[in-house]
Amino acid sequence: MDTESEPYVRLATLRQLHQVVADLNTARSLADTLQAVADGVVKGLGYDLAAVNLVRPDGDLVVAAFAGSTAGEALLSGKVGPRASWERRLSMGQRWGSLRFIPHTEGWVLTDDDVPQWHTEGPLPRFADEWHPGDRLYAPMHSSQHGAGELIGVLSVDRPSTGRHPGPWGCEALQMYAFQAGIAISNARMRANMQRALVRLERDQQALRASEEGFRQAFEYAPSGMAIAEMGGDQHGKLLRANDALCRLLGRSSSVMRRYSFSDLVHPEDVGLLLRTSAEGGRAELRLARRDGSYVWVSLRNSVVADTADGPRFLLTHVEDIEERKGRELQLAHRASHDSLTGLPNSAELRARLSARLCSRPQDKDAAALAAEAEGPDEFAFSYGYGPEELAAPLGAIGYDSHVHTVAPDENDPAPAKGLAVLFCDLDGFKSINDRFGHHTGDAVLIEVARRLTGAVRDGDTVARLGGDEFVVLADGLAPADAADLAVRLRNAIIPPIRVDGRAVRVGASFGIGWAGCGMTAEEVLHSADQRMYVEKRSRSSAGARPNHRRAG
Repeated sequence: MDTESEPYVRLATLRQLHQVVADLNTARSLADTLQAVADGVVKGLGYDLAAVNLVRPDGDLVVAAFAGSTAGEALLSGKVGPRASWERRLSMGQRWGSLRFIPHTEGWVLTDDDVPQWHTEGPLPRFADEWHPGDRLYAPMHSSQHGAGELIGVLSVDRPSTGRHPGPWGCEALQMYAFQAGIAISNARMRANMQRALVRLERDQQALRASEEGFRQAFEYAPSGMAIAEMGGDQHGKLLRANDALCRLLGRSSSVMRRYSFSDLVHPEDVGLLLRTSAEGGRAELRLARRDGSYVWVSLRNSVVADTADGPRFLLTHVEDIEERKGRELQLAHRASHDSLTGLPNSAELRARLSARLCSRPQDKDAAALAAEAEGPDEFAFSYGYGPEELAAPLGAIGYDSHVHTVAPDENDPAPAKGLAVLFCDLDGFKSINDRFGHHTGDAVLIEVARRLTGAVRDGDTVARLGGDEFVVLADGLAPADAADLAVRLRNAIIPPIRVDGRAVRVGASFGIGWAGCGMTAEEVLHSADQRMYVEKRSRSSAGARPNHRRAG
């Protein structure tokens, strides 16, 4: 099982990866994109050196960007390596997924070949997985995933900051980054080509007519979706044209697409994000509706173009299908926030959900005053077909949620209010099962207890594993009596025998009920419920029960 700290490490790595990928997509030119790719390896993935070797039109690879050493950049930038020599390197060594690792024991034959190279100096490795100065690690970048597309270039990286060979998580992060870098470079090239075309259109009307066919083909046959929409007038935001890729993505014909604006197609939860995406240079990741009613994740990027130098302006939107990447991100996020044994939310996710319901403001703060402080949408919100009436509507009507204060009920009140109950559960007798029958049986018991707890709560309640044999249930909208009844139901769900490998074992459970309230921290709420659990355990013990209790480590 993962250590308690590993989800934090994974989550931190995932956040760094998201940040450097975001930086790739904010670069303004191809050169900036290439440098951002190299910088992201050093700053985001934790390598000392990184070089972007870009495939030229003649097939050879040129060092287009370098990060980590000014001396290395001065020596290698612009140097060219033959394609045949690169193919030799990529066929050597060990395959780590799509990565190629050439250990120093094999790579010494490459020291004097004609591929530009730079390595840090250092001592020989002291143990098996320590990085050697002669080790080489390459991440090929392709125009599509799984190496099926055209080779765009190769990322060469040197010496992880840990001084060790990257593990499975580090390799996965580098592979994902190389995939996103390939997309960013391809998009930067396409944007550069389109920008050059737009400059020619503005300079000369004759060049405009000559390039219309080229633009039409670039638009119609682009591998990713593109659309042109009205800007201004009664038809503001309406789609005028959608290319074949966008029509296939959304399962609608071109004629049907002209009936909509993006505001008609966006997921209701993403309307606020769409409103805040500016027309000029705006970018957003959101969901669009397909014909069958399902939604697909897309990356949306905007530009403003003019029909002529002084003619009407149109909104050119590039729509990229990121469903697969989003799926992988969600999968990685789930692995980082859920317990690997039971599948329940882990300690970090529990604290995050609890903290989201709490704030440090006084509980009598006027919620309407908070909503009035929220910032309005971008001036380009009109680009998506929203008029002044929608923009003047309350924030909640367009997807903005003001904070609703959580108030702990007064348990001494004859008619207490309802609140967010926090039930802290500790299993009784689990340690003896673990010691007597082994960890396999103990793990099976924890899995079954997690299943029973999940089946005994309502949809929308949270059941989390805090660690060891401790679980926590978050249940909103309960009065104190309701919370006590829930604790009884949960205990009754746990105590029936659990069969493992033909053997029946039993565990009991002690519950402590705490209440969350604004002005408290998540740790204070959990500590309060934990202390009440111990009071309940001691009272049951003194009444004749003899629990075998173990605190989670």
